[in-house]
Amino acid sequence: MIHELDAIGLLCPLPVLKARKRLKGMETGDSLLLLADDPAAIIDVPHYCHESGNILISSEELPNNVTRYTIQKT
Repeated sequence: MIHELDAIGLLCPLPVLKARKRLKGMETGDSLLLLADDPAAIIDVPHYCHESGNILISSEELPNNVTRYTIQKT
């Protein structure tokens, strides 16, 4: 199942905190599409995935300084 989380407009550490909360309620193998425009998320999201054991499948830059992260729950 694919879940979506719009964290546009939220500043560090809120995008990662909200992603962590959402991922906790997901099933193993599910994916989270996280949208964030916080410049710190470029560092914070990969770091969180590495520390938590979840898998950062991709990060894609979109218009208006938004990045879409695809995270797989492990």
